[in-house]
Amino acid sequence: MMSTSSLKTALYSLQRRDWGYLGEFRAMASPCEILIACDQLDIADDMLDMAVTEALRIEHKYSRFIAQNCLWQLNHANGHKQLIDEETWQLLAFAKQCFQLSDGLFDISAGPLMELWRFDPKAQLPEHARILAAKALVGFERIEFDSRHIEMPSGMKLDFGGIAKEYAVDRVAYELAECYPDIPVLVNFGGDIACPVPKVNPWQVGIEDPRHLDHAASVLAISQGALATSGDTRRFFEVDGKRYGHIVDPRTGYPVVQAPRSVTVLGPNCVTAGMLATMAMLQGQDAEAFLQQQDVKFSIFR
Repeated sequence: MMSTSSLKTALYSLQRRDWGYLGEFRAMASPCEILIACDQLDIADDMLDMAVTEALRIEHKYSRFIAQNCLWQLNHANGHKQLIDEETWQLLAFAKQCFQLSDGLFDISAGPLMELWRFDPKAQLPEHARILAAKALVGFERIEFDSRHIEMPSGMKLDFGGIAKEYAVDRVAYELAECYPDIPVLVNFGGDIACPVPKVNPWQVGIEDPRHLDHAASVLAISQGALATSGDTRRFFEVDGKRYGHIVDPRTGYPVVQAPRSVTVLGPNCVTAGMLATMAMLQGQDAEAFLQQQDVKFSIFR
């Protein structure tokens, strides 16, 4: 595994723009951008360095694809009680809230199911028997944890994929605003966005049209706040003419039926917006009704 410093060298890019600087890198399997409304190269470089460092820290800690990291240790505890730090406890507490608010649909213990499904053009349907066996290992209600320890059944595996990227966006946005409170910045990790410092001339954010990738279906003006998008526009496969998106229903073990192609939600922070966007996708054909009940601004494409 490459060190953080070598990864930063490989992924780091900073370019001058009329409005300031654009920083680019890749983390959490997503293209990441930092738009910095500042004319000073040294400050922009420092802000981008902070963003890359924090994003990679979170990825290295909570990615289920990195062996021996924090999440790997939890997922290979074989039923034994494990120590956790405050950050992991906070994420687990948020995951519990998501689980409860979604009536069990938003379940980060669905790791065994996510290991079965691959969402690329050459993917195949997992065997039904394997799906049933994996589904039997899922159930956040069986996890016991407090601020210092976690204990979960042997074979259960956590997947922070529905939380970690949005959490990273908020963490980066918070750190940048704390160190540079007068410099507007837009943090964009794969379409999950936070703007922590108010901007007089709002940022113009394009909402991708899932029917015409790389084209904006609409443009939102954002001066402060966050938005998150959940959908299957880039992670799906088809078998016998049927489309399978990457949002898996833990109750069935299969991708959600009649889910929207994408859901974008505006919120006070990225984790809240992301939670609601994913919950809406899990509602399938009832996604619109669910979001209307939440009294939030949203956009849905089917």
